[in-house]
Amino acid sequence: MPPTLGDPVPDLELKTTGGRTVRLSDYRGQQLVLYFYPKASTPGCTQEGQDFRDAAAAFTAADTLILGASRDGLKAQENFKTKQGFPFDLIADPDEALCRAFDVIKLKKMYGKESLGVERSTFLIDAAGVLRQQWRGVKVKGHVEEVLAAALALKERALVRQ
Repeated sequence: MPPTLGDPVPDLELKTTGGRTVRLSDYRGQQLVLYFYPKASTPGCTQEGQDFRDAAAAFTAADTLILGASRDGLKAQENFKTKQGFPFDLIADPDEALCRAFDVIKLKKMYGKESLGVERSTFLIDAAGVLRQQWRGVKVKGHVEEVLAAALALKERALVRQ
């Protein structure tokens, strides 16, 4: 069952660029943007990653880490990160465990053929590991700005509660 708003996110073991094995719980204490994209090094996914890259300093100022994820293998993710100069890690999820946990595997139609693929989606997780906002069926243009505004608002709410 995928998390709904207000639920803790699943705590799976993940392989990231840099050869690390992490869990989502390793990121507690900071807000986290987890964005899913269909395929490394394709035009839309490259643009989305570049947009997150270009806004990375603003996300850092909002106490928010960024992680990208797709079904690509670790080598493809490493190449994508290096070529684009992403300052954040990418998750290799070839077995689709993380994708399925967040219910981003959807039936897609391309050129009249149906296949299962990753629906471009983004999740904003608070410092306690709770899902606070989600965007599904994302259109790349303007998306990162919307996520950044939500991250800043979430940080402000957290500061008010302290």
